This record gives sequence, C-alpha cells and structure tokens, in this order.
Amino acid sequence: MKSSLFLLLAGVAAVSSNAADASLNYPTTPLWGDTHLHTSASGDAVIFGGSISAEKAFRFARGEKVMARSGQMAQLHRPLDFLVIADHAEAFGMFNRLDHPLLASDKALQALVAKSKESPAMGMKVMGRLIADIGNGVGPASLQDPANIAQISGEAWAEFTDLADRFNQPGEFTAFIGYEWSSHPAGDNLHRVVVFKDGADKAQQVLPFSSMQSQDPADLWRWMGRFEEKTGGELLAIPHNSNISGGKMFPTAVESAAMTNAQLAERRRWEPLVEITQIKGDSESHPVLSPSDEFASFGDEGWDHGNLPLTNRETDAMKPSEYVREALKQGLLIEQQRGANPYSFGVIGSTDAHTGLSAVEEDNFWGKHSGNEPRPERLSQITRRNPHDAEVYRVGWEYQSGGYAAVWAEENTRDAIFDAMQRREVYATTGTRITLRVFAGTAFQADWFAREDWLAKAYRHGVPMGGELTGASAAPQLLIRADKDPMGANLDRLQVVKGWVDEQGMAQEKVFDVAWSDRESRQVGKDGRLTPVGSTVDVASPSYTNSIGAEQLATLWVDPEYHPEQAAFYYVRVLEIPTPNWVAYDAARFDVNIPEGAILSHQERAYSSPIWYRP
Repeated sequence: MKSSLFLLLAGVAAVSSNAADASLNYPTTPLWGDTHLHTSASGDAVIFGGSISAEKAFRFARGEKVMARSGQMAQLHRPLDFLVIADHAEAFGMFNRLDHPLLASDKALQALVAKSKESPAMGMKVMGRLIADIGNGVGPASLQDPANIAQISGEAWAEFTDLADRFNQPGEFTAFIGYEWSSHPAGDNLHRVVVFKDGADKAQQVLPFSSMQSQDPADLWRWMGRFEEKTGGELLAIPHNSNISGGKMFPTAVESAAMTNAQLAERRRWEPLVEITQIKGDSESHPVLSPSDEFASFGDEGWDHGNLPLTNRETDAMKPSEYVREALKQGLLIEQQRGANPYSFGVIGSTDAHTGLSAVEEDNFWGKHSGNEPRPERLSQITRRNPHDAEVYRVGWEYQSGGYAAVWAEENTRDAIFDAMQRREVYATTGTRITLRVFAGTAFQADWFAREDWLAKAYRHGVPMGGELTGASAAPQLLIRADKDPMGANLDRLQVVKGWVDEQGMAQEKVFDVAWSDRESRQVGKDGRLTPVGSTVDVASPSYTNSIGAEQLATLWVDPEYHPEQAAFYYVRVLEIPTPNWVAYDAARFDVNIPEGAILSHQERAYSSPIWYRP
C-alpha cells in the first residue's frame, strides 16, 4: 500500500492528524449508521420470508452474530454506531401476528399468505399486490379495520418502542425509534422515513401515521406537527428513492407554482435530509440531467426502467423531479422566484434492507430482502416484472450494495445525532466509510492543514457541511479533507459540484475536479476531464490493490466563477479507486456464470451535504 499522499493545491501543505481544541465543542469522529432498516414488523419483509426481529436487528447492528433467514450466520465486519428501524406504518407488525384472532378469521388474507409461500416468484407477486392494495386502502379487510390497527399494530408499536429504549445505550450505541410512511400513488415512490428524537414515553402516545390515512406528504407533515404539539417531542422525515418516484418527489419550479409559500416552508421544516443512495439505486443525478458529468450515474442499472412496481415506464420528462442535484437547483429557482426554498436539504445514505441486516459491505452483502440473501441464484433472479410487459423486469444483480449515513455529532446519543441531522452536518456514502470534512468561508488560509488546530480554526472561521454562508465579502472558499476507509480502497479524487441560477433565470451546474491522486501522472485534458485513475481490479479473484490512489486528499478551493449577487450551492463528491462489487464476490463464491450486462466493479463514493451561499 502506498503511504499517505497529500494533494497540494493552492499552496495547501501536508495534512496533519486531527488535534481537537478542548475549548470548542465540535465532533471529531463521524458516527456511522443506517436510518432505514426493515424487520419482521414490515408486511413485505414477512411475505418474502423475513424473520429477523427488531431485537436481532439491533444486535446485528451492534456487531453481534445472528442467524439469517436462510440459516447462514451473518455478522458485520465493523459494528454501526446507530440504527433507525423503520418498518412500514401500513399494517405495522400485523403480518407477524397472523394467528391473532382478528386476522386468522380473514379468509382472503390467509389465502394470500398461503399463496405467497408457493414459491419465491409467487411471494414477490403477492407482495407487490399487497403493498399496492394496502397503500391504496383496498387490501384485505382485516388489515384496514381501524379497530384491528389500534389493537394489533398498537401492541406491536409498544413492544418495538420499548425495545428501542432498552437497546439505546448513550455513548455506545444509539437505537432510534422510527417507521416508514409508504405512500406510492399509482406505484410512484413517495416514501418517507420518520425519525423520533425521543423515547417510548412520547412515541407511544401515537400510532404511526400511514399512507392508508393519506398519501399526501403534506398530511404527514401536519401529523408530525400535531405530535410535537401534543408530546413536546421532535420528529423529522427523510424522503427516499426519488429515482423511482415517477417524477413526483421534487416538483420543479414550474410544477410548484400552485403551492403557497407556507407549504414550501413546511417541506423545508420537516424534511432537512434526503436519502441520496441505497439498495434500490442512487439518486444523486442522471446522465440525461448531467450529460457533462462522467460520474452522474451509480447503481441505477435496473432502476431506470420505471417506478417501484414497474407499472409506469420511466421517461426523460420525469427525471428533473427525481434526482437530488436537480432538486437542489430547482430549490434555488424557487427561492429566487418565491423567497422560499423547499429543497434546502442535506444528504445521507442508508440501506432499505428488508432482511433486518444492515450489511452492505461488498463482500458481505445480505441483500434487499430475505429471498435475496447470499445464494447461487440471486444474481440472475428476476425480482420484479412489469405486469403488462414481460420484457420489462429487474434482476438480482441490479441491486446496489449500499449505503450508509455518516453523522458529525458531538456524542453518540439520540439528542446529538438528531440535532446533527437537523442542522444537516451529515453525509452519505455508497457503503464505504470514507471520512469527509467540508467547510465554507472566506478567511481560510492555505497552510491550515499543517496546523494541529486546523479543525478548530475551520469551525471558528467557517461553516460546516449543511451550513449557509451569507453576505460573503469575497469568493467562497471550501476547505476539504477526505480520508480513505481504513479497511477499504484508496481515493481517486475530490470533486466540487456547484449549482446556481444564471442571469437568464436558468438553473446551471458544474463539476470541478479539485484534488486527485497520482498527480505526477494525471492531469486535466483539453476536454476538461481528468485522466482516469486506472484500475487494479481482478474480478475473477475478486481483488484489488491500493497501489494507485491516495490515502488522503485535501485542498483549499476557491470558486473561480464566483458572482457576488448569485446564490449557489456547493457539495463535495469523493471517489474511490475502482473495486469489485458484490456481484463479482458472489460469482466467485458460488462459482456461477455472470449474467449478461452485469456490472462487476465500480468506484464507491461519498456525497457531502451542500453548503449554500446566499448574497
């Protein structure tokens, strides 16, 4: 492995180790977690055969070994620091209580469950129907009955919230209470994970608000407001999988014209974060939206066919309302036109695994659902088919092994992590554990990285990721440092993604390569593109070496296209050198043929939350 390689740009000196200033209260180590995990309290997980309980899920996240549904033993290479179990609000806990007298008498429900057990393919078909029916309020009668929900889901909710409190160990492991509101009108994904800051004493004063009550996100936000007024607790919501929302997750400036300023502010109030990457694809950007960005697509192979159940085909016209970078740009437009920006959000990654196992390491990927756990068939398994066109489907290898949420919190507690999420001092990765720092200011100095107190100075003279820089007297500076995952691949490059609105009122974007490894052999060409880092991947092994790339990259970057009166956002994207993905590991482990078109290597990455410049 190469020794640490420090990029020296704009006079930045070699990066020293972090040295905390005891007089300041700021985080020095990122906390790693998953804000989106499903267990046997989710109906679709059960239909797929999922049997991992919330208790086992918490134990697994803490690093303990557990038995998966397939009978194999599973364990993380490294434990997580926090976990949000987010089972579906719709029929919460009811599918693992099917022997309850109120459900056992529903012959239609019991027949569907029996049908789902005929084969994995039938289980997927039944699951798709049940998800759609329950979400649209037309599922089995016993699952729709308010009295049944109050009693059965109420019991399950009380058990889960008490369990989360028992596993919550301040300073060691944070167990959050959460759930998923699973609205998908016409199959278009509008899902949100709802996270509680507080414990069971407040969470048990309500039952999760579900899409059976309303599929309108505004009604969810109003319910969240009523909860806070009633209990004094705090909530936030995290949209996910905007990439399969059928063009509905982020209404554009034109589409949002009918919304009031109060409604725009309401979205910003309740949704400070967005899940930018997970098992069902990456939602940063798309080549149609960012044609000049060679890295605009990651893990979207099978997720560009259509919406969640593949009932609606994807079109390019949908994409502006489906991807995070475009939403950030549209937010600037809306703010310029209306004075309010509904898309001032930070970004995280998480899994959305329905196995109860937050395992997304490429050589230790336990799949999306229990039918997708490690086995020879999972690469070529058809996981979803368009009900009207048999030629449109998704295949097992198209799932992505990702992602994780990184949080800069002062301590490992519910309060500290939740507050960091609220202030957006968080970032996303595709499953790797890159450490990433980003600050914005106008008074940074090029030699700070050589100082023991550089981090204290960055906090004192700038704003961290998720922050806002207002009324700057000079061009914004970004102080950026990234360190490789200690158990992972070296780094390829640091990139700054900038968005703004030009003089003609058009939203624009540009990607800047600002620091990169192997600088002596790589340069930016006439086409504006940096020489690729190369690859050491051997997919047959599978393996790679850290003989290329850098252990650490850092730079002080000054916006060369700054306009004092032009609002903008900046976020950082960090790329690793190429590594084998889980498909290559599976092919070698099970000695199976690689499906045609399967991707065997990729460049994992981290996305910082944006920093906004406002004149």
